[in-house]
Amino acid sequence: MNDIQPIALPGVDPRRPLVIAGPCSAETEEQVIETARLLAAEGFRIYRAGLWKPRTKPGGFEGVGAAGIPWLQRVRRETGMYVSTEVATREHVAAALAGGIDLLWIGARTAANPFAMQEIADALRGQDIPVLVKNPVSPDLELWIGAIERIRNAGIRRIGAIHRGFTSIDKSLYRNHPMWAIPIELHRRLPSLPIFCDPSHIGGKRELIAPLSQQAMDLGFGGLIVEAHCSPDCAWSDKAQQVTPEALAYIVRNLTIREQTSTTENLNELRAQIDKLDDELLELLARRMRVSHEIGQYKKEHDMPVLQAQRYEELLARRAAQAVEMGMDREFMRTVMQAIHEESVRQQMQVLGK
Repeated sequence: MNDIQPIALPGVDPRRPLVIAGPCSAETEEQVIETARLLAAEGFRIYRAGLWKPRTKPGGFEGVGAAGIPWLQRVRRETGMYVSTEVATREHVAAALAGGIDLLWIGARTAANPFAMQEIADALRGQDIPVLVKNPVSPDLELWIGAIERIRNAGIRRIGAIHRGFTSIDKSLYRNHPMWAIPIELHRRLPSLPIFCDPSHIGGKRELIAPLSQQAMDLGFGGLIVEAHCSPDCAWSDKAQQVTPEALAYIVRNLTIREQTSTTENLNELRAQIDKLDDELLELLARRMRVSHEIGQYKKEHDMPVLQAQRYEELLARRAAQAVEMGMDREFMRTVMQAIHEESVRQQMQVLGK
């Protein structure tokens, strides 16, 4: 997909990260206009507001729908900002295009559904509008790439990806796990594809927006899509993860933007990637040890020995062979797996000793 083009918009400085900002939901015309005026006063050029809101459970605020399109048209007239919204069906696409919306994005739940993605792609065929695709809710890179490919196959060339994190049953600091390795691999596979970070949905808390935004910049992301509201604590949806326009301006002004070169990634970016991957590796190891602890409990209840030599040797051989297929040294992987096994045994022995 080397023919993907930048998300370039006239009047938007290409030397700075592209920031798309606005409320989670368009609630009232007054709220939409007030937020837009505050954002425009801080220098933001692209406004976002959800008109159609897919909710996890019925009964929540599901958006004002197409009735909010005139509000966004008014934002453009009165502030000069570009306007954007999320679409999930062909009807949404038709309404947004008819209303002159400047940029569209596709949400995580929709991106996970190939039928829905194809419906949207068909509705976009023949159009020239920037389209951003959020990662699916599950950590499935191929599904994400497939969603992007459907939009490209419809003739759209100004395409971007939005990293909004991934759902997990494990407790975490974040609303959605960053799993930075996945967007990093997406960039490796599709280097011309601009990637935006959605720190609002990753963090789920407004105090996490600044550090997550900086991490995204350190990894060379092309921009941010952030939820900002004129009165966040009164928001009708996701109020905990929204910031005021003034707070967002402060965050963006204080971002450190690493220098880029045309031939190689900045060393700080590479080190940041290593740090993020190490963080994820530690999280995975902690989860593995929790399972080992549960295995120890099971063995205790059923009077089973901790060490099962045959399974251990089979495990070492299988993982070593997999490591070779993935370009790593066999003995390196045996050493790693031996260390992990020793800690697993220790976890199980703790249970037996209680």
